Amino acid sequence: MTDTLIRNWWAVGLRGLCALLFGIVVFFWPGISLLALVFLFGFYVLADGVLAIVSAIRAADRKRQWWPLLLQGIVSIAAGIIAFIWPGITALALLYLIAAWAIVTGIFEIVAAMQLRKEIEGEWLLALGGIASVVFGVLLVGFPGAGALAVVWIIGAYSMLFGILLMVLAFRLRQQNGDRSPGATARAA
Repeated sequence: MTDTLIRNWWAVGLRGLCALLFGIVVFFWPGISLLALVFLFGFYVLADGVLAIVSAIRAADRKRQWWPLLLQGIVSIAAGIIAFIWPGITALALLYLIAAWAIVTGIFEIVAAMQLRKEIEGEWLLALGGIASVVFGVLLVGFPGAGALAVVWIIGAYSMLFGILLMVLAFRLRQQNGDRSPGATARAA
């Protein structure tokens, strides 16, 4: 799994960039309509799910741990499909959909970080992202009566934080990829 993550650092970074861009759009456009928010969320989780499944397939090809990434990808794609099938869902239903997605994917990210803790540096960033996801989901479930604007800002802030954490992790993975490349080994010798 470590080699797969290191080789595919760009996929982690792309996931982070998607989350960051989603957060920026949501955070700085608070008057966004519910329908637009549903579609933004749907596009984001579909992209996140596809990238997670691609990473899982690559991990399986290398006989590495792949199931947490596959499950995370399936959950993300399912959340995206639900968002597109029922775009007129109420704010409360959207809130619970986002909360469930955040909690489930957060748990898988924490599990992946625990499996990586002895193999890469910076795995705590993935764990921190997973914890942020779970806390975010629990807060949404615990305070469903919060105003729509507050929920939009929470979604934006969470997405931006999570995106930044994934991008930092991607750059750390990229550095480790450079350290393992044949050219880096030859230069070190």
